Amino acid sequence: MFLEAFEGPLDFLLWLIRRQNLDILDIPVAEVAAQYMAYVDLMRDLRLELAADYLVMAAVLTEIKSRMLLPRPAGDAEEDDPRAVLVRRLQDYARFRHASEVLAMRPQFGRDVLPLAVALPELGQLPQEPQVSLAELLTAMTEVLARNALKVHHHVRREPLSVRERMSLILQRLTAGEFTPLLSLLQPAEGRAGVVVSFLAILELVRERLIELGQAEAFGPIYLRPAA
Repeated sequence: MFLEAFEGPLDFLLWLIRRQNLDILDIPVAEVAAQYMAYVDLMRDLRLELAADYLVMAAVLTEIKSRMLLPRPAGDAEEDDPRAVLVRRLQDYARFRHASEVLAMRPQFGRDVLPLAVALPELGQLPQEPQVSLAELLTAMTEVLARNALKVHHHVRREPLSVRERMSLILQRLTAGEFTPLLSLLQPAEGRAGVVVSFLAILELVRERLIELGQAEAFGPIYLRPAA
């Protein structure tokens, strides 16, 4: 059906007006009504069912056409124009139709944009590395100092390192992504002072989040690695 191509009588009427480049504010009602009725009569002749809205619009156009033929007093306001209500309805419909066309041009989910389904492999629960406490660090330092006290060393006198310098040396000896045993970073030949400086440097590196401490098991050896 021809009229099925339209959303309704307003859509059909707007099409008739635009097809002839007519001014929507100054509709030649007699001409447009004649064309509208011609299509309606054609549908009837073809014995095609018409929606009630189209018949209502036909009656409205006929009424407006009749009122336009009646003489009006000079100086009547625009509101007294029999076409005024129809013009406002057409303007509102034209705005809504334009907005609908603009929205239809935008990408729509499910039509232009399709969801991307990605199956992620199930990851088993990663083992949690035991946290290293300050008490465990102090215990490790005490054990190193105790073992160091039992040994006799021939110390070579050297300039003592500052904590900041020892921090730099420790960072240089660590490999990214790999754990290094804590005990391997201590130099027994440096004596008690060297061990204390090393532990202070490690504590400062942990505080500044430059290194991470870990254990393979609770109360096991302590390992260090650069922070990720």
